[in-house]
Amino acid sequence: MRSRSFSAIASAALALGLASSSTSLTAQRPLNVIVFGAHPDDAELQAAGVAAMWAAKGHRVKFVAATNGDIGHFSQAGGPLAQRRYREVQECARILGITTDVLDIHDGELVPDLETRRKFARKIREWQADIVIGHRPYDYHPDHRNVGVLLNDTAIVVQAPFFVPDTPATPRNPIYLNSADGFDVPKTFVPDVVVDIDAVADKKFACVAAMPSQFGDADSWQGRTLPNMPKDEAGRKAYIVETVKGWLAAGANEYRAQLIARYGQDRGSKVKYAEAFQLNQYGRQVKIAELDALLPR
Repeated sequence: MRSRSFSAIASAALALGLASSSTSLTAQRPLNVIVFGAHPDDAELQAAGVAAMWAAKGHRVKFVAATNGDIGHFSQAGGPLAQRRYREVQECARILGITTDVLDIHDGELVPDLETRRKFARKIREWQADIVIGHRPYDYHPDHRNVGVLLNDTAIVVQAPFFVPDTPATPRNPIYLNSADGFDVPKTFVPDVVVDIDAVADKKFACVAAMPSQFGDADSWQGRTLPNMPKDEAGRKAYIVETVKGWLAAGANEYRAQLIARYGQDRGSKVKYAEAFQLNQYGRQVKIAELDALLPR
């Protein structure tokens, strides 16, 4: 009983961290947003649309690839592939108007240990993040799952002054958001905010086209695993962009009710492409209306 009471008190104390309004934050200064993906392409797939929209409004956005992607190909690996994928995400960053970092951790070897938690926390603290976005810890890929675990484990400690004291603590626990996925076990993704990205969709598609080592090569991961992939380079490039369009359109259709609730019947019913996000309970808790005000429109 005592343990449960303490837990309830601690949860209430975390909720009280909402003293200053999230909405007023946007009026005072630009937001600092950091998005973690497991590999050099994941943050881009999760959040390129909202990143481009935030950046266009003067907010600061950083993507972080937690691994260097050095085995994500069927005919190339190691340092040359890691360098290639680094260059590709830098080109994506240029297209989106953001900054991108890549951690020097081997693809497939991300583990939620203390040292990696410190690396993640340093990135969040160096960026003085207001909003942290990443995978949920439920996924087919261990690197994806472990990004979710590591982000959960950085919540709260990023504001502790003597955790990784070589970086400045965040003034409060950031808002943590999870990006959409299709996994139902142990629980289904349920979005709190769905964003119309039609106005910047071309930037997202250009970003995808700029990553042929993941999408366009005949021996890229998608080139080998997607069904009916064309044999010629131009055909593959067009096919993968159409495939990503299909993924985003399916998301917009799945969350059509939320889009209509956010944008109204006329606009919401016409949205073609969307990105969706769920408030993570481990981060700073805000009312959904406040969260809605922080996400781009």
